[in-house]
Amino acid sequence: MPKSGRVAFGKMDVVVFGKPAADTLAEEVRRLDAKRIFLMVSGTLNRTTDEVAKVRRALGDRFAGIFDWMPPHTPRNAVIEAAAAARGAGADLIGTIGGGSVTDGAKAVQLCLANDIRTPEALDGLRPVKGPDGALAPPPCNAPAVRQITIPTTLSAGEFSAIAGVTDERRRVKELFRHPEIIPRTVVLDPAVTVHTPEWLWLSTGIRAVDHCVEGICSGEANPFADAQALHGLTLLARGLPRVKADPADLEARLGCQIGSWLSMGPLASGVPMGASHGIGYVLGALFDIPHGHTSCIMLPAVMRWNKPANAERQAMIAAAMGHPGQDAADVLDKFIAGLGMPRSLGAVRIGRESFARLAERAMATPWVPRNPRPIPGPQQVQEILELAA
Repeated sequence: MPKSGRVAFGKMDVVVFGKPAADTLAEEVRRLDAKRIFLMVSGTLNRTTDEVAKVRRALGDRFAGIFDWMPPHTPRNAVIEAAAAARGAGADLIGTIGGGSVTDGAKAVQLCLANDIRTPEALDGLRPVKGPDGALAPPPCNAPAVRQITIPTTLSAGEFSAIAGVTDERRRVKELFRHPEIIPRTVVLDPAVTVHTPEWLWLSTGIRAVDHCVEGICSGEANPFADAQALHGLTLLARGLPRVKADPADLEARLGCQIGSWLSMGPLASGVPMGASHGIGYVLGALFDIPHGHTSCIMLPAVMRWNKPANAERQAMIAAAMGHPGQDAADVLDKFIAGLGMPRSLGAVRIGRESFARLAERAMATPWVPRNPRPIPGPQQVQEILELAA
């Protein structure tokens, strides 16, 4: 545990939980005195439910336009199209309803609008740069003037970060764009909206939130502030996810999962890095289009097993928080993921050993693998982890 540290609080105004999404969004719009609200939403939610229509009715004449086809992993081309639509609508605020790809898309759109980014290639100019201390930071650029309100429908928790994950289709690489003001100003956690989310997506993104908690707690750079949030978040998720699987209409359990997901971001918000599960997961998503929730289901137990020589004491905290004190944390996680019916191996998603060398090389270039708690000096060690997940 470090003897000193720094916790930076982000530029989010409000988190509202347990209240109806449409009415709450309209209240926040009035609070911010926004006049032209551009919606970025899940296409499936828009086409097959009335949740988006409820929001449009609540906004009345403040509704300015809609974009409803953001693909998984937030490709650059779609970000540029969404930015063009928001620009054409004269948006002064973006509202999102959907999962992590929609949320991250809107965060990237904020930067595009502020910096007149009109082509996928122009996004190169917004890539983060290393500061004097070696930490990644935004390049010199304009801060967003058009901000964001988010109603999440999954548990991946990107709405609580000032990072937008966007895939560069040219290189099939997921890049992280950063700016302190792209974090949403308001997040609305309404469990009733999430009943439409497919079970596999809800549960797998719940494991993504578990991954945030676990890698934050097990980091060599953990701190007490982050631990307090991540440990309680992990307990809420460990209780809530099986309850939702057993009864999808259990709104109390869904809200517990949402709050657990929120708390899972405590480590990242306070500067604690993620590790190899996240780093390898980014590559699996970009190269093979594996959903991020599934990458955590597959990689987290394997990473825990590989890391145990470096952080066994921290791993014991994981097992205890999940209700199994004294047991091996990787085994606890593996059984928990299996109980939710999620994939638990690379073979289960048809990724064989012929891909391991390429995966390992790409993973070394992510922000997280070099900061794994057990040092990973090169691709050979990544391949050892991949073998554990095979």
